[in-house]
Amino acid sequence: MAIAIVDIPDRLKVFTYEDYLNLPDNGKRYEIINGELYMAPAPTLGHQDTIGEFHFTIKSFLEINPIGKIYLAPTDIIFSDIDVMQPDLIFVSKEKFDILTHENIQGAPDLVIEVLSPGTEKRDRTIKLKAYSKFGVSEYWMANDEKATVEVWRRRGKKLDFHAVLGRTQTLATPLLPGLEISLEKIFRQ
Repeated sequence: MAIAIVDIPDRLKVFTYEDYLNLPDNGKRYEIINGELYMAPAPTLGHQDTIGEFHFTIKSFLEINPIGKIYLAPTDIIFSDIDVMQPDLIFVSKEKFDILTHENIQGAPDLVIEVLSPGTEKRDRTIKLKAYSKFGVSEYWMANDEKATVEVWRRRGKKLDFHAVLGRTQTLATPLLPGLEISLEKIFRQ
């Protein structure tokens, strides 16, 4: 009696960090969330403008107030062997520098910022929000460059809870970066 060997479809495969490291270096951004592989499309120019403004603003603040470090994508956050993400912007406070390695971040950063894009908005609002909450991220901002808004989620106990939606004319502040007030008019000025 012959035994048939059947290939397991890729959608049933559980991707690991080792699989992730073996992906082609083709300039595309990949993430693994709960063992599922995702590819992020190239960001729009509005997306790049928005994340650039956030980076410049926070980096400038940190040069005067060295309380942590800020990282732009592509920077890997390794939450587990089957959860590897590359958010648009990451802040790690000095108190958490032990999660920084030469290659990546191994554990939950203090703040993650994602700029919503049509191709990733659903994932950012559901799957990523759930993962960031599960793994202990303290604060998660979802910026919408088309609507000029920032949705803020803050840790309350064991999960991230909705905090506020701020618009272009408002100022964003966080206890993670005491003294920093971000003018959203400057962030969304394009």
